[in-house]
Order: sequence, then structure tokens, then C-alpha cells
Amino acid sequence: MPDTPETTDGTTGRGRRFAAWYGAGPLHLLALLASLALTGYAVQRLVVERPLAVAVWFVGAAVAHDLVLLPLYSIADLSARSVLRRRRAPAGSAPRTWINHLRVPAVLSGLLLLVWFPLILDLSVPYPGATGLSEGVYLGRWLAVTGVLFGLSAVALAFRIRRARPPRRGRGHSHSHSRDVRDS
Repeated sequence: MPDTPETTDGTTGRGRRFAAWYGAGPLHLLALLASLALTGYAVQRLVVERPLAVAVWFVGAAVAHDLVLLPLYSIADLSARSVLRRRRAPAGSAPRTWINHLRVPAVLSGLLLLVWFPLILDLSVPYPGATGLSEGVYLGRWLAVTGVLFGLSAVALAFRIRRARPPRRGRGHSHSHSRDVRDS
């Protein structure tokens, strides 16, 4: 097979054709196939042991998401965008990218709450005996994780804004240089 010339971004002609056909690079496809295989394995193991429970959970999750969670997080997202749209964007920040720095920690915190809400809200009975922990620690830990997630997101946004700003030419640098020339 003849070699195809590389472009400035390091991709070859075949790589660009694959990305145009698939929509992403080959590594993305491999990760997707690996995650599908892992999911298929987990579903197969669960369905063999408890098929009715899996079916009820799946239908319940779909209904709860579509009827309860989707309207809630859509309203929350629209509210955040409408409230913060009235404020001016920081100088050098890309338009509308800041909302993702709010969405990602909120989604991760919400997922943790959704999965662990019986323990966080002190609603579980069998767990203290199984884990050896009292239920009082889970609320504080969830709040701490939520705070860390939002803090890391704020730091990432600050770095992004800082990187997007054009470099300043300080008067102090040129002034100190001219002083050195005069002193000699």
C-alpha cells in the first residue's frame, strides 16, 4: 500500500476519510466498542440472575428520567443561562462555554445524589450493618465532593479565561530596560 502524506495536524488521508465517515477518530471508536462490550457483559450477568428486576429497573429509570429528571434539569439549565446571560462575559472568555463549567459538576453531583440518596438522606435501614459506617457521614461527604467538583470547575474556568486573554505588554518591562541603558 502506498504511504499517504501527512497533513500539518499529523493525520493521513485515510485518517481524515475515516473521521469524515465515522465522525471521530479511531481511538473514539475503540473506546465506544469497549464500553459497549463491558455494558453487554454486565447486562447479560444481571439478566441471567434477576430478569424481572432488571426489566422493572430499566422501565422505571426511563420513566423517571423522562417525566421527572428531564424537566427538572432543563428548567435549571434554562434558569442558569437566563440569569447569567444578563451579566457580561469576562474579557477573553469564549461565548457560552462557561455554562459547561456549571453543568458538569452539577450533573456529577446529581448523579451521586441519585445513586446514593438513601444513604445521604438517612433513608436506608440495612446499610449501616453492611458498611460499618453510620448514615450521618454520607451527607457531609456528598456535600464535600460537590464543593470540590464546583471548585475544580471554577479553577478550570479561571485557567481557560486566563489562557484566552491576549498577553499584556507591561510598561514596567520596557521602563526597567530603558533605565538600565541610561545607567550604563
